[in-house]
Amino acid sequence: MASFASYGGACFPTIFAALVFAPTLTLAATAPDCEMIKIVEPYPPGGGTNVVARMVAEHITNTTGKGSYVENRPGASGNIGTAYAARATPDGCTIIIGTDATHAGNYYLFDNFPYHPINDFVPLAKAGTNLIALVAHPSIDAPNLQGLIEKVRENPSDMFYGSSGIGSPQHLAGELLNSLAGIKMTHVPYAGGAPAIANLLGGQIPLLFSSLSSSEPYIRSGQVKAYGITSADRFGGLPDVPAIGETVPGFEINSWLAFFGPAGMAPEHVAYFNETIRTALNAEKNKANLERMGLLVADDPPEVFAKQQKADFESRGELIRANNIQMEH
Repeated sequence: MASFASYGGACFPTIFAALVFAPTLTLAATAPDCEMIKIVEPYPPGGGTNVVARMVAEHITNTTGKGSYVENRPGASGNIGTAYAARATPDGCTIIIGTDATHAGNYYLFDNFPYHPINDFVPLAKAGTNLIALVAHPSIDAPNLQGLIEKVRENPSDMFYGSSGIGSPQHLAGELLNSLAGIKMTHVPYAGGAPAIANLLGGQIPLLFSSLSSSEPYIRSGQVKAYGITSADRFGGLPDVPAIGETVPGFEINSWLAFFGPAGMAPEHVAYFNETIRTALNAEKNKANLERMGLLVADDPPEVFAKQQKADFESRGELIRANNIQMEH
């Protein structure tokens, strides 16, 4: 496994810290006592997380009288910036936008992991669900997902699927389909979604699990075929593309974006950020723009998302261990 020894080999218990959110429902939302609120973004600028973080920062600045800005701290699949945020003072002046990778799956992919995704953070608000699609090069002649599964069974050595990286939600979606459908597609990892979709368009790989935000323009133009969406339900923007679970019972894997604060943040600050983030992202213009990107905006209190995070933390671990997925050294 890849190592985080440079962080001093810190180890964390796997026992979950108690999550008590009732005070957020009864205490008044109170803004933190700081002039500037920093939103840590653990990925490079330009991606979906950056768009969402900047929407929230702009809303804070425009509506609360406080300044807010986004600080990018990319590296190590998002773990460097996330470890930095975990060590921040829990006074409400530093929060982070994370994903199901930084706050669930990555924990199982690295040795000496520098933070615990649950114990070291308090969920503030789920931003939304980032949809994933199974798409194929037009040369694949299967009429639907069932036909594609049968084609993989007939020619398993020819059926490679790409993803945006080892251990990514797209990679895990492919392994989950392998498991539930009883097939064996071979995984081809890429360093991000852009080179993966480029190779699919060029015919270097036949299949790809891709963020819908990356693949939707090509689906609409007919440059790629869409065989399914990984969420439980169909996407309203592409109603003719079925959910994979319609063909493969039990299939569902969601990628999400969410905001967190360091563990120990005051409940009234949690309530403030939950209210502020939900208001910002559900504003009509922002919500419409995000849904065009393939992000279904959420509107849940922190305790609802905390349950999902814990469930995904456990299920990602089971899937990663079952398939012996490890980061390359």
